[in-house]
Amino acid sequence: MRHVGKHFWVTALLGLSLAFTASAQTMGDDQYKPTVGQSGKDVVWVPSPDQLIDKMLRTAQVTDKDLVYDLGAGDGKIAIAAALNHGARAVGIEYNPEMAALAQRNVERAGLKDKVRIIRGDIFVEDFSSATVVTLYLLPQLNLRLKPILQKMKPGTRVVSNSFNMDDWLPEETIETDRGRGYFWIIPARIEGQWSVQWGGQSGQLRLQQKDQMFDGSFNVQGASYKVEKGRLRGSEFSFEYQRGDGSVAKVTGTVDAGRLQAQQQVLSASVPLTAQKQ
Repeated sequence: MRHVGKHFWVTALLGLSLAFTASAQTMGDDQYKPTVGQSGKDVVWVPSPDQLIDKMLRTAQVTDKDLVYDLGAGDGKIAIAAALNHGARAVGIEYNPEMAALAQRNVERAGLKDKVRIIRGDIFVEDFSSATVVTLYLLPQLNLRLKPILQKMKPGTRVVSNSFNMDDWLPEETIETDRGRGYFWIIPARIEGQWSVQWGGQSGQLRLQQKDQMFDGSFNVQGASYKVEKGRLRGSEFSFEYQRGDGSVAKVTGTVDAGRLQAQQQVLSASVPLTAQKQ
C-alpha cells in the first residue's frame, strides 16, 4: 500500500484503485481500516496492486542481502512483500500514526518482526542512507524533492517508483504491468571533473560534465581534443566512446571509485588497460 499526492489525478487514481480494494481490505483489522482516498500529509492513500509491487521488486533484483526502505509505507504491504517474497530486511517510513501502527500489526501478523521495521516519521527527516533499495509512490514534485537526497546515496543503490517518474532523470527501465506502471533507476557515481589518464604508454586529460547518469566532455591527447560521446553510468560502472584522429572509434568501459577510474579501452580488436586519477 502506498500514498499518492493530494489534488493530482485523484479522481482517476480512485477509479483505478477500486480494482485493488479486495487485497487492500485483507490488510486491515478491527482497530483501524484505511479507506481509499483518505487524506494524509500532502497525500491521499491509494493501494498499490500486487502485480506491480512484485514486478517492481523483481526489477530491482531484491534479495536477502538487501535493505529495502519503503518511503510512505502505508499499511506495510511493500516492506512485507520485500521480506516475505525476497528475503530482504525492510524498513517502512509512514507519517500517519494510525497507518504506521496498522503496518506494524501487519508485520507482526506476517511473523516478520525480525526482518521488517516500521518507523512513524517524515521521509524528508528520517535517515534512509543505508538502504540498498528504495521504493516510493509519491507525487512528481515530491519525487523531485527526494532526487538530490537519493543521488547522494551510495552508487548502485536501486530506486523504484510506482506511477510517477522524476522529470528529466531518465529511468533505467520502465516497468509495465496490466495493473500500472513503475520506473527504475540506479544511483550513479560522480564522474564529472578533470582526470589525468594513462594507457598504453600514453597520457591525456579527460574533462567530463555529468547530468544524472549521463555524461560527455573531451579527451585531450598530445594537443588534440576528441569529443566524449555516449557517456553513461550504471552505478559505479561507466562507458563512453570517442572518435580518434584516424577515424577509428575507441570504446572505454570500466568503473569509478574514490577518485580513480579503472577501465579497458578497445579500438577494433585491440584492448588496453586505462587508468585515471581525478585532479
